[in-house]
Amino acid sequence: MSELGWGRHYIAVEPTHFRVDYVINPYMDPAVQPDGPTAWRQWHEMVATLRGLGATVDVLAQRSDAPDMVYAMNLGLGVVRDTGDRHVVMSHMRYPERRMESRSAQPWFAERGFTTSYVGRDGVGAHLEAGDAFAWGDALVVGYGPRTEELALKHLASDLGVRVRGMRIAHPGMYHLDLAFCPLDDRRAMVCPSALDEASAQALLALVPEPLVLTEEEALTTFCANSVVVGHTVVMPACPDRVRAQLEEWGFEVVVVDVSEFHKGGGSIRCLTNPVDVTIGRDLPAVAGGAVVLPPE
Repeated sequence: MSELGWGRHYIAVEPTHFRVDYVINPYMDPAVQPDGPTAWRQWHEMVATLRGLGATVDVLAQRSDAPDMVYAMNLGLGVVRDTGDRHVVMSHMRYPERRMESRSAQPWFAERGFTTSYVGRDGVGAHLEAGDAFAWGDALVVGYGPRTEELALKHLASDLGVRVRGMRIAHPGMYHLDLAFCPLDDRRAMVCPSALDEASAQALLALVPEPLVLTEEEALTTFCANSVVVGHTVVMPACPDRVRAQLEEWGFEVVVVDVSEFHKGGGSIRCLTNPVDVTIGRDLPAVAGGAVVLPPE
């Protein structure tokens, strides 16, 4: 087995202004606020864990008017083009409550040498949220439905020059693909089929030679798919005994980091970290002009 080539350079947003001000997913309740000092400690432990594993973590400041900006995965989709240039397709959030995040993130990326592009912005054009996109096998696998629109897949494919495989998300509690899918190496991934409609679930399972199939309960109650992988270490918010046994049998080390305060906003470790080292030509085959593959109707 070959370990993932990406997952060693992350962007994260320090939780200076993290809170629950509105409801845009089933986990959010303004009456149940995160504890600030605990969230701060949990976030810093997560970052220290990733850095201790050899990963680079660059940190953005959080806007005071953007309480969800801490979920950095959704700032944009970062890649290294086959030319060697670093690029970010900026997210176009479905909910206007989050759109100001891109207005701060885009210049931050640009100042650090990333080129940037959009599939839509300021409420005009297709919605794209980067927590729906993963490099896997021969394609960028992108969940669509609740947050990312199908039209965004075509834009991504042509902008990046890659194959995009769309998967229809059908579960309100797994509104981003990163709550139901976690690549582990070149053959294995955690997959929760309950997140998808039947055709997409079958298509995703068919892509993964050795899936670790998660139950709906495991995915929803532990956020275990919302994990990150650095080499052969899986950094997880929680790990059911069955899942741990399989991961360890496969040779992975499991490191659990409590980020439960962030579950109150509907995200966990993957949502809090954004990998920007997916490399076209290494992790994603280049496809001239791009291509989109959708599940059957």
